[in-house]
Amino acid sequence: MDKPMSSFDFQFMSLGYKFRDLRLPRRDILKEVGIRPGFHVLDYGCGPGSYIAPLAELVGESGKVYALDIHPLAIRKVKDIASRKKLANVETILSDCQTGLPDTSLDVVLLYDIFHHFGHPNKILEELHRVLKPEGVLSFSDHHMKEDEIVSAVTSSGFFSLSKKGQRTYSFRKKRVTA
Repeated sequence: MDKPMSSFDFQFMSLGYKFRDLRLPRRDILKEVGIRPGFHVLDYGCGPGSYIAPLAELVGESGKVYALDIHPLAIRKVKDIASRKKLANVETILSDCQTGLPDTSLDVVLLYDIFHHFGHPNKILEELHRVLKPEGVLSFSDHHMKEDEIVSAVTSSGFFSLSKKGQRTYSFRKKRVTA
């Protein structure tokens, strides 16, 4: 599918995210999603792991955080965060599309600032639809796209419908798809 960015570009992006996270802590964005203890959450395109520690805290010991990325450096950074902070509820997935997770196993998928990079977005939306529970939420944000582009790109797949627009995120509900 898509190719990972160069290691230099990834490191540069990671540095930029550190400054971004100081101005706007990731926990503040996650408040819009409604994540609760016991939830199973996938951070799809996790990058350097900005959301991992706050997610792990929100889902608690009874929950699970999956961090998926195409870039090996992203996976290494997330593993370092989990090890350093002793987060036993974090698992990494190195992949360009498939999660390897069971059907209807997730409560929430985060799809933040990555969608504009996808060469085949409908294949990814199909995979996210497969792994979300019937009442699951796709939480979406991409500052590279306008609101109408976001809503159209996600809903035109037929897998999701817009359920709520927050201050910084869009929440999409899984649609029932018949074969």
